[in-house]
Amino acid sequence: MATRLVINHWEDWLESGSLSDTRLHHSEESDRILVCPSELGQGYMQEIPLRDDLSLCIHDYTLHDDLIFDLPGEQNQVEFDFIVTGHNTGYVFFVPYFGLKKFHLKEARTKVFKVKVAFKHSASTTYCQAFMECLTPQTYSIGEQVIQAIYRYQEGHSLSSTAVMLTHVMQRVMSAGQSQNTLSKLHATFEELLNETLYSAAIDIGYAARRPITPVMQQVIGEILSCPYQRQNRRTYLKEKALHLVALYLESMLHPRLSDYDFSCIHRAATILRQQFANPPTVEALARQVGTNRLKLNQGFHQVYSITPFNYLRQYRMGQAQRLLMLSDVSVVDVAAAVGYRHRSRFAQTFRKYVGINPKTFQMEISQMRRLGCAS
Repeated sequence: MATRLVINHWEDWLESGSLSDTRLHHSEESDRILVCPSELGQGYMQEIPLRDDLSLCIHDYTLHDDLIFDLPGEQNQVEFDFIVTGHNTGYVFFVPYFGLKKFHLKEARTKVFKVKVAFKHSASTTYCQAFMECLTPQTYSIGEQVIQAIYRYQEGHSLSSTAVMLTHVMQRVMSAGQSQNTLSKLHATFEELLNETLYSAAIDIGYAARRPITPVMQQVIGEILSCPYQRQNRRTYLKEKALHLVALYLESMLHPRLSDYDFSCIHRAATILRQQFANPPTVEALARQVGTNRLKLNQGFHQVYSITPFNYLRQYRMGQAQRLLMLSDVSVVDVAAAVGYRHRSRFAQTFRKYVGINPKTFQMEISQMRRLGCAS
C-alpha cells in the first residue's frame, strides 16, 4: 500500500520534535528536530545549522507504508548523502537540486539512517563545480550538456561558459519563489527536459555521484555522531567534520582506478549496452567487441560503476522504463517489451526492486500528478 502526499515543501509531511528526544545522539537549541507522524512511521530528522550556507542533517526513520511525494522542485541546494543503512547502504551520493520536479518515493519497512551535508546559496554552486571538476572527461561533457539543457529551458538560449550557466541556474532557483511565472518554469522533470540521447548518457553522472563509504568516512561519521562538545565548540567541531567528509568524497572520485586504455574499454562497453539495451550482446561478446576479456570487463565495471555489466544493463533498462511510463500512455506490457523483457511479471518484479513500486502504480501516480499540475 502506498500513501500519496501533495505538499509544497519536503518537510511538510513531518511534525515538530523535541530537543530532549532520547533518540538523538546530541542536540542544541539551534537544532531543528522533525519527527514522523505516528500514522506514517517512526523516527526523526535532525538539522544542525553550522553556518548560513552549510548544515548537517541526521536522518533515522522507518515508514509503515510507501510514501509517494508530489512536490515542486527543491531549492538551491546540493547534498552529500552518506547512507549508513537503508536503500543503497554503504554508499554516499552527491545530489544537486536545480529546482526540477522529481518523482520521489520513500519505501516502507526499511530503516533509513544517514548523515547528510547540505550546502545552500553560493556554496551550492561552488560544490557543484567541485563535483564537475572530479569527473572524467567523458562524463564531464555529459554534465555540461545537462546544465546547458536546464539553462536553455529557463532562458531559451545557451551561453559559451558552463560555469556561468551553472551559476545562473542556481541563482534562478533561489529567486523562484518571487515570481509564479519563474516558479512554473522550474517544474519540469529531467525526463521531460533532456532529449532521449542525453537522458540515456546521463546515467553515467549518477554512477559518478555514487561512491562507496570508505573506512575513513565511516570513522568521521562516527565522530560526528559521538560529538563530545557543546555550543560553539560543537558547531566548530561538526563543521570541520562535515567539510572533511565532503573532501574525502571528492578525493575518492580522483583516485586512478584504471589505465586510460582500460577505462576507454569500459566506457565503450557501457555505451554499447545503452545503445543495444533491448537486445544486448553477451558479456563475452561485449568484451571482445571493446578489446578486452570477460574478467577485465567485470573488474572494470566494478571499479567504475560498482556493479556488474549485467546490473548496469538492468538499471539502465529500469531508467528507460521510468521515462516511458512518465512521458507516454504506453501500456506496461509494451514498455516491458520496449526495454527487453518478454514477460510482464518479470519486468514488474525487477521494476519494483529498483524503483520501489509496481510499474502500473508508478504510471498511475505520474498521470495523476500531471493532471494536478495542469489544473494548478
